[in-house]
Amino acid sequence: MAQAHGKQHDYHLLDPSPWPLVASLSAFVTAVGAIIWMRSLGEGASGLFGLQGPWVFLLGFLGLATTAFLWWRDVIIEANRGDHTPVVQLHLRYGIILFIASEVMFFVAWFWAYFDFAFFPADVHTIDNMKEAVGMVQRNELFGGQWPPVPVEATEAVVPTTGAPVEGYFKGTFDPWGIPLVNTLILLSSGCTVTWAHHALLKNDRRGLVLGLLATVILGAIFTAFQAYEYMHAAFTFGGHAYGSAFFMATGFHGAHVIIGTIFLLVCLIRAIRGAFTPQQHFGFEAAAWYWHFVDVVWLFLFAAIYVWGAGANAGAAH
Repeated sequence: MAQAHGKQHDYHLLDPSPWPLVASLSAFVTAVGAIIWMRSLGEGASGLFGLQGPWVFLLGFLGLATTAFLWWRDVIIEANRGDHTPVVQLHLRYGIILFIASEVMFFVAWFWAYFDFAFFPADVHTIDNMKEAVGMVQRNELFGGQWPPVPVEATEAVVPTTGAPVEGYFKGTFDPWGIPLVNTLILLSSGCTVTWAHHALLKNDRRGLVLGLLATVILGAIFTAFQAYEYMHAAFTFGGHAYGSAFFMATGFHGAHVIIGTIFLLVCLIRAIRGAFTPQQHFGFEAAAWYWHFVDVVWLFLFAAIYVWGAGANAGAAH
């Protein structure tokens, strides 16, 4: 009789959860905080209910982080009590594949912007205000008719108080065979170490799993440190120049994914040390590994397209 009332299918019916609603509200607060913060930088906007933009943003972000922690905790509890049947695990894999595909579309946008500048440096664009053309932008004037742009040093190349380059300053591109090449080798090595950890897990080698994950987390942190150093020594600025905007958006967005992936793998490392994951059930680790391989592949495209192919004649300049 008890068996007749038990679950007779491979699917898992979710328990009622507050996290979708809480996550939506936290995301809304984060977005509002970011908007107020950015507006305050240019127009001096006051804030929301007496809170300044950065605090509203931080409040929403903390809500998102807390929701993510508690929501994923519930998913782990479901897995540990046997709710993640093979069919459910398969659908979870479909979910992470679709998520990574959506991330690919983000990078398509940044590559599209970069190649649009690179292939059409002398193009002319019309600035439209609703249905009325209000101006023309000639890239010849911005880039000198070539990409990377002709180096243009401002009258005062650096801000006297900070030593940072003034907005719109462009001296040259990075040497691809310096730090970018080192970072490429680091990420390729991290792809090997996370694969080592995966194979160790499949063989129920707990020590190999932990060592592989530890090595991957360390390599990810080293990559981030090198990229931060590279940014501090860039021969161009983010604002006031199309090359800087295209470069920093593409590589910076990837850098954010490296940080997220490193945190993802760090959580997996902590769980592995505590005895989580089995050869039969380890979707959390598998999702982190797939995400990390995606980060590796995107970097190879960035290195080849932006650092090597797009280096130009003034590679290796530094401010």
